[in-house]
Amino acid sequence: MSAIAIDTRPWYQTALPQAPPRPMLQGSVTADVCVVGAGIAGCSAALHLAERGYRVVQLESEQVGWGASGRSGAQAIFGLAAGQQKLESLLGAADARAIWDVSLEGLSLLRELCARHHIDCDYVPGQLHVAIKPRQQRELAQWHEELQQRYDYRSVSLLSRDQLAAQVASTRYRSGLYDSNSGHLQPLAYVRGLATAAQQQGVQLFERSRALDWSRTSAGLCVRTAQGSVQCRQLLLAGNAWLGDTAPALARRIMGVGTYIVATEVLGEQRARELLPGNAAVTDINWVLDYFRRSSDHRLLFGGRVSYSGLDPFNTAEATRRRMVQVFPQLADVRISHAWGGYVDITMNRAPDFGRLEPDVYYLQGFSGHGIALTGIAGKLVAEAMAGSSERFDVFTRIPHREFPGGTLLRRPALVLAMLWYRLRDLL
Repeated sequence: MSAIAIDTRPWYQTALPQAPPRPMLQGSVTADVCVVGAGIAGCSAALHLAERGYRVVQLESEQVGWGASGRSGAQAIFGLAAGQQKLESLLGAADARAIWDVSLEGLSLLRELCARHHIDCDYVPGQLHVAIKPRQQRELAQWHEELQQRYDYRSVSLLSRDQLAAQVASTRYRSGLYDSNSGHLQPLAYVRGLATAAQQQGVQLFERSRALDWSRTSAGLCVRTAQGSVQCRQLLLAGNAWLGDTAPALARRIMGVGTYIVATEVLGEQRARELLPGNAAVTDINWVLDYFRRSSDHRLLFGGRVSYSGLDPFNTAEATRRRMVQVFPQLADVRISHAWGGYVDITMNRAPDFGRLEPDVYYLQGFSGHGIALTGIAGKLVAEAMAGSSERFDVFTRIPHREFPGGTLLRRPALVLAMLWYRLRDLL
């Protein structure tokens, strides 16, 4: 094959018309609430607050959806990355069940918001977790039983190897757990749609306006940017892995893990359908997992590499392509058109980290790879809390979290060493 230039922008970005730029904050403005971050969580919070009649100013350091919300694997999945057994050990059965119910509401809310605000984001129902090894087959069977018996979750079905072959044209997998209630979408179109809906409700949204810090004044809070400021009564920090020095206390509780995705050239409708006849999104259950799905223009979008070191590995596109061909040898002749990366914000226990730094300063972070559905409902919960109904939000604040060990210099090397065990376990 002749060499072609690979586009390093997310395919999601190139598949959409260029978004008109929004203004930069210049000067001082006032609001009831200032929302920092214009990903799904921030845009959902801004929208739900505005619908309650709050005056909202939203600050984004780049453009709407620039971070994880607009470049992810885009699988909307039930539950949390930590898993229900881990949540029960951390919180007890009652609170774990309450969080489970919220995660399911997040899937419903995603579909509801798209319908109510006419957001065209290519939503497709259906998602598969797949097993590679006999040990993982047993794990999927146990998971299926737990979901049906303990959580009465009836939209999942366990697929044998033969049944799975009708969904995924790969011999790599032994069984699958299919969920008709989960799905996949065009994430950048979704977050842009939420931002537009929020603005239609009166939210003032400023791009290229990084929140540098905040301070307390006689009137409440003052959030400072390079060329302006926001005077507000309440503040929401929803920048996740990109907050950095804006909130050092939060940065110590999450780690930005690099993840990488490639998009193939257009395969054509027939060839794309042959790969994934049911058009479900797929993820394996390795610790360092592969995930993939079809795009609306008949490509395969495939993710499967992570970097815990914070460094972009050499030749990411080719390394991810090799993983893709391991799953689908029939794509050995296919070129890669796009290759991009970004950060997933993980916590030590892989559970989301919601809370308050001060009584009027809220935060949402640590979605740990389950953000597509969970971020939207998180925005709704924090809006409820800011309006005085904090019961559901406070269930999440009871999840215990620890800072990553090692301090500024050693936290990443320590994580890299810890992850070696899980990488070895994937091979067993």
